[in-house]
Amino acid sequence: MTSYQIDSQHTAAHFKVRHMMISNVKGEFSRVTGSVEFDPPNLAGSHVEASIDSATVNTREAQRDSHLKSFDFLDVGRYPVITFRSSKIVSAGENSYEVTGDLTIRGITHEVKLAVDSLTSEIQDPDGLLRRGASAITRIARKDFGLTWNAVLESGGFVVGDEVEITIDVELIRKAT
Repeated sequence: MTSYQIDSQHTAAHFKVRHMMISNVKGEFSRVTGSVEFDPPNLAGSHVEASIDSATVNTREAQRDSHLKSFDFLDVGRYPVITFRSSKIVSAGENSYEVTGDLTIRGITHEVKLAVDSLTSEIQDPDGLLRRGASAITRIARKDFGLTWNAVLESGGFVVGDEVEITIDVELIRKAT
C-alpha cells in the first residue's frame, strides 16, 4: 500500500455547465486537499478521500462567483466543504480506473463514478519527494445536490443547465523511502 497526499498547489477541480442552452460556462475550485491509499495488486484496499473548499470557486466573473457562493447555489457559509470518499476502485484498463464513491455537496450525498485515466508513473522531484498525477471525470445532475436555482428564458428553456461535468486534475506526493 502506498500513501499519497494531494498536492493542493498543483490540483484543481474544474466544472462545466450549459449557460442559456447555448454555451458552456467553466470554472474551478482551486483548493483541493486529501489523501490516496493506492495498492494496484489489491485495489479493494485502495481508498481516496478529497475535500474541496467551496469558497474557492472561480469562473473569472466576480458577480457570478458571488452568486455561486450564495444560498442559491453552494451556500458556502453553511456548507464550506465539498467531499468525496471512495467506496470501490476497479481497473478500467492500463493506467485507468473507475472510482466509485460518495460525493457530498450542500450536505447532500450521492454515489458517483469517476473515470480516472492517465495515471502517471512516479517521478522524484528536486526535494526528494515522489510525485504522480492523474485526471478524473464525472457528470452529475446539479439538482440532485440541492443546486436548484434557475430562471426561465423568455424564449423557453433555462439559464443554467442541469448536467455538470466535473474534471479533477490531481498531483499526488509521497515521501521517498
